Amino acid sequence: MSSAVEPALAPRSAAASVRAVGGVPVRIADRARWLWLKALGPLAKPLVRRRELRVAVAGSLLTLVALTTAAFLPLWVLALGPIVWGTAHIVGDVRYLWVRPGRHRRIAMWLLVGAPLLVLSVTAHPGWGFAAAGGAALAARGPVWKRLVGLALAAALVAAAVRWDYLTTVVFAHAHNFIGVALWWAWRRRLRRLHWWVLGAFLLGCALLLSGALDGLVVDLGILDPSVGGLDIYYHLGSLAPGVPGMMAVRLVMLFAFAQSMHYLVWVRLVPEEDRPRETPRTFAASLRALEADFGRPLLWLAIAVSLGVAVWAAFDVFAARNGYLRAVLFHGHLELAAAAILFVEGRRPRRSTEAAA
Repeated sequence: MSSAVEPALAPRSAAASVRAVGGVPVRIADRARWLWLKALGPLAKPLVRRRELRVAVAGSLLTLVALTTAAFLPLWVLALGPIVWGTAHIVGDVRYLWVRPGRHRRIAMWLLVGAPLLVLSVTAHPGWGFAAAGGAALAARGPVWKRLVGLALAAALVAAAVRWDYLTTVVFAHAHNFIGVALWWAWRRRLRRLHWWVLGAFLLGCALLLSGALDGLVVDLGILDPSVGGLDIYYHLGSLAPGVPGMMAVRLVMLFAFAQSMHYLVWVRLVPEEDRPRETPRTFAASLRALEADFGRPLLWLAIAVSLGVAVWAAFDVFAARNGYLRAVLFHGHLELAAAAILFVEGRRPRRSTEAAA
């Protein structure tokens, strides 16, 4: 790897590494990534220097991994995905949708978005989440007609949730995974169309799962037979595809596993990579320091403690840990919907990083 590439990814000096947030594990991860890119030789240079190419390549490959695991290990993905990636993606969600753009400083957002989401967390009724989206549209800074359109759409969703609360909850559970992908799609104005690689791989995966092209393999290999921590296929059919007949219900469960993995990929990998102020990637230590700058050390360590706590809980009871986590973060899908409402009203997509705004 040339000297032009090495400074961007080479490990920090010993003194700086000691001060780096995260300690030894992060330094090991940085060293491993640097050695891997150095082993790639000339292939590493364009990936390091061109952000959009790096996101397209990494995103496409990880999308294919998500599709493979969702098709052949769906029960494991559904059981362990929230435990492994859940807290990290919530942190990314809040960081890039609310903290970085400075929306958390608006009092109107706390009143019109935060208050309904708090009620949602207590009652678990989806109507409050849609009310938060309406509040976000109302509090957004944009044309009056756009705010009224957003408010009207939110009111229609609230009415649907009041009439069919359980069905609305199931449908939105599926929809919020796609909302995350859509938010990444609208995240920034891009100079090239390389991001189509990722979206194309995602849409292809959805088509394969829904068309039944993989049904034969799923049945022949007995992929749906095992139970992971008490979470068998019948549990997921009841919660993700109630009343849907035959293999279509199974396809919806696998689709959810795939889309959920993509949802995690968006907030853990794609958006963080695109929101950085420079083209070249950061070290893991620098990423943690930036995270600490955004949230402060107490909140950062709280997030780490929660993530480790959920993992320890899952070691004893996967079923309880997964369901407990999902119940605690019920608000986050609606938080993304509220951010989408703001994006619709304000119509602003950053060309550069939002780090300066934070």
